[in-house]
Formats: sequence, C-alpha cells, structure tokens
Amino acid sequence: MPRLNWWGTVLYPAALVAVFLGGQLLLKALGVPSALQASLAALPAVAALLISLPVRLRRCWAEAKPWQRLGVLGSKPAVAKALLRGVLKAIALLALVIAALALTGQLSWMPRLNTGLLLNAVALGLGVGFAEELLFRGWLFGELSLLLGPQRALWLQAALFSLVHTRFNLPPIQLIGLLVGLLLLGLALGLQRRADGGLLWGAIGLHGGLVAGWFVLHQGLVAINPSAPAWLMGPDNPIGGVIGWLGLALLLLARRPWWNEGTRTTTP
Repeated sequence: MPRLNWWGTVLYPAALVAVFLGGQLLLKALGVPSALQASLAALPAVAALLISLPVRLRRCWAEAKPWQRLGVLGSKPAVAKALLRGVLKAIALLALVIAALALTGQLSWMPRLNTGLLLNAVALGLGVGFAEELLFRGWLFGELSLLLGPQRALWLQAALFSLVHTRFNLPPIQLIGLLVGLLLLGLALGLQRRADGGLLWGAIGLHGGLVAGWFVLHQGLVAINPSAPAWLMGPDNPIGGVIGWLGLALLLLARRPWWNEGTRTTTP
C-alpha cells in the first residue's frame, strides 16, 4: 500500500531545490563565474534526484521496480520508438514556428553552425529533457495520480510545470501568454507519456528536442527581428506566443484518445 501524504510531496522537491540553491551559494563563495553557477549547481541536484527517487518510490509508493514505474526502463525497441516520436514532434513544432516567422517577415537566415554549438545543444536537450521529465512527468505526475487520480494529476502537474518555469517579472500580457503556453506544453508532455504506455522517453524527446532545437535555431541558424510582436513570438520563447499555442493545440488535438485514459505507469 502506498504511504503518501501532502507534506512529503511538497518537501521532497523543496529539498532538491535547496540542494541546487546551496550549490549556487557555495560556487559563488568560491568565486566561480556567475554564468557557470547554475549549470554546475544543477549537477549535485540531479545526482540527489537520481539517488533519492528510487528510494522514495520503494518507501512511499510501495513500488518494487521504481525505474520501470517511472517510465525510464523498458524494451529497447519501445524506448527508441518513443524517443524518436518525441523528437519528430519537436521538429514539427519548431518548423511551424520558423515558417510562421518567415512568412511574417520576422526572421532572417544567418547560418553560423559549428561542432561546439551542436554538442552544446545535444547536451542541453538531453540534460534538461531527462532531468525535468523525470521530475515532472515521472515522479510528480505519478505521485499526484496516487493522491488525486490521473485526471486531476494531469492538469495539476501541467499547472505546476508552468508556474515553476514562468518569469514573473514580465509585463502582464506576456506573462499570461507564457503561463498558457507552458500549461499547454505540460499537458502535451503528460499525454505523450500516456500515449507511450507509461514510457517517459517520448516526453523526453519532445521536451529535449524543443530545448535543443530552439538553441540551434536561435544561436546557429536564424536571427529574429527584435521588434517581433510578443503576442506572435512570445517573450524570447515561441511557446508563449500565438505560434506556439497553435502548434501545441494541434498536438493536444492529436492526443485526444488519451485525454480520458488513466495513466499506465508500466511499460507494455
């Protein structure tokens, strides 16, 4: 029987955040450049997540196979297929963004790719995609499903994902746009896991593909007009504008068969 309570659900991620912030403070005290502090401080926080998460699932979820339950382990063909589907969806969403910006005259091509940039993009996509999906669509979605049921959990994990990633110093219209875009992305990622039979790799491919793809586009292929309207482009991130909303809405429509399906937390 699961042994869960809301205090544990709140305090567990708070402890991980404390590890991250403590690492940043330590690095700052050691004189590490500010540009490197966040990425370096993330390493012990991710290590703490990987070490503590299976322990929590065994103790609080009564789960004997935590990595299967989280959707990390599965058959190699199923994992590869889910990852590829997620990456292809990310490419399609980014292609929609680029096409819309090009048609509205907000984009110019300035290829400046190099090996270092591509390697950085892959590392960024894999790191962010895996760590955040393990936390949000793996642990949080699963724990909320046990506490509230799968349908409420789907919406709440997406709302929390949106709040955690939003920059609250933005003007009101841009803030609302980013909140809505991130909510739609959180829903899409949750439904992706359902569609993959509980595997997490499709969500990792979609999330990491968007992060890595936008990095490559913005840093190595295109220049975007700085005066591009925020309602179209979003605040430095297309997910918070009309283009991003449209792409994510189409993705959610394609995932209609899984809207009312309970989360399956073991792979086929």
